Amino acid sequence: MTDPILSLRDARLTLSGNAGPVDILHGITLDIARGESLALVGPSGSGKSSLLMLMGGLERATGGSVLAMGQDLTAMNEDQLARFRRGNMGVVFQSFHLIPTMTALENVATPLELAGHADAFERAAEELRAVGLAARIHHYPAQLSGGEQQRVALARAAAPRPAILLADEPTGNLDGATGEAIMALLFGLQARHGATLVLVTHAPELAARCDRVAALADGRLVGAPAAPAAAPAAAAARAAAARAAE
Repeated sequence: MTDPILSLRDARLTLSGNAGPVDILHGITLDIARGESLALVGPSGSGKSSLLMLMGGLERATGGSVLAMGQDLTAMNEDQLARFRRGNMGVVFQSFHLIPTMTALENVATPLELAGHADAFERAAEELRAVGLAARIHHYPAQLSGGEQQRVALARAAAPRPAILLADEPTGNLDGATGEAIMALLFGLQARHGATLVLVTHAPELAARCDRVAALADGRLVGAPAAPAAAPAAAAARAAAARAAE
């Protein structure tokens, strides 16, 4: 693999607990190709979500290095990390994290406004249409179903057209049919924008849809096959599709 978009070398995470330091991740080394989709799997408590947070700079590695698009996240301060995420990453959480006093349109447009996009509301409306919410853009989160709220969260993550999409159990709070629809949308957004997708999941059928699967247990990688040789070609195809869609 050449020029991985995400590269971890002996990445470690230790957090302070009531009984003292707790080792969460132990020496993770992993490369992820541009345009690739990677599933992080493993039992609860294995470190999947913590690893995703390291990749997004939402947790700071306490050892080793974490590079995203060639930038060392461990060397950035909080403001630099926030700016980097805003310009390059979209994050989707299990619990949506929508602002309850804002409409769907405002939830999606606000990060774009903060990033200085003059067409923030136009782009937000476009992304909400892409996830099937054209008729719901002026509704507040409390007026939306769980699946609809997750669609808003997907639109918000995709609206800046990030190079990297990170999703932490994005279907965990949804029923089977709604979860399947959300995952179809997530993979569709990845293809439309030519993004790299890393997702945490307990669902084998969802992991099987990804290009590659990395398994964790007790904070260690126990299965992460080499990146597929087709990953660069897939990335090029997705990027071309994204350009054609714009």
